[in-house]
Amino acid sequence: MPRRPTPRSITRPRGTIRSEVLAFVRGRLAAGSPPTVREVQQAFGFKAVESARQHLEALVAEGSLAKSPGRSRGYRLPADGGPELNVRLIPRLGRVQAGGLREAIEDPDGWLAVEGPATGEEMFALTVRGESMTGAGILPGDTVIVRRQDTARDGEIVVAQVRDEATVKRLRLRDGQIVLQPENPAFAPLIFAPDTEIRILGRVVEVRRRLA
Repeated sequence: MPRRPTPRSITRPRGTIRSEVLAFVRGRLAAGSPPTVREVQQAFGFKAVESARQHLEALVAEGSLAKSPGRSRGYRLPADGGPELNVRLIPRLGRVQAGGLREAIEDPDGWLAVEGPATGEEMFALTVRGESMTGAGILPGDTVIVRRQDTARDGEIVVAQVRDEATVKRLRLRDGQIVLQPENPAFAPLIFAPDTEIRILGRVVEVRRRLA
């Protein structure tokens, strides 16, 4: 039996978190909106603002960022530009259910920095609710990064919309039927006829999880 593809689940050691903080700050600077320490705390879900400050100060110490004293938005790029990163910001569009269909929520909740060249591909991030995709490494509270597209291949993990409801599942195409397959035996697959009003919103390309 071929191995089922699963998205990359990220467990982030300190060095990886720091590189993501740098990517986030650089993305905000590129957008013309330098972040405060508290905004970094909120963006990364740190329990204490001091955790965000420690990462920022470490980036200053290593030369990746510079700091203007006495300013709440005082972090900036060093004179030499710092390390070269391909960073862009994608919108957090809200939450998606992974456990059953429920009303889709498109409630913009800020921005997420991702690495990669600025291409024509549109991407967005959603927060997962429910436990139907735990077998694919997608847990409640995880953030899925989605490439917006209206088609997908059999076996890919997608965000799908049926009428006004959305869910994240693995797409299966079987005997003329569209199956949204959970990755948890406690949940039943969602099976639709081809003429059902179902729409693929995008394909999950990355999963992020906060450990602290």
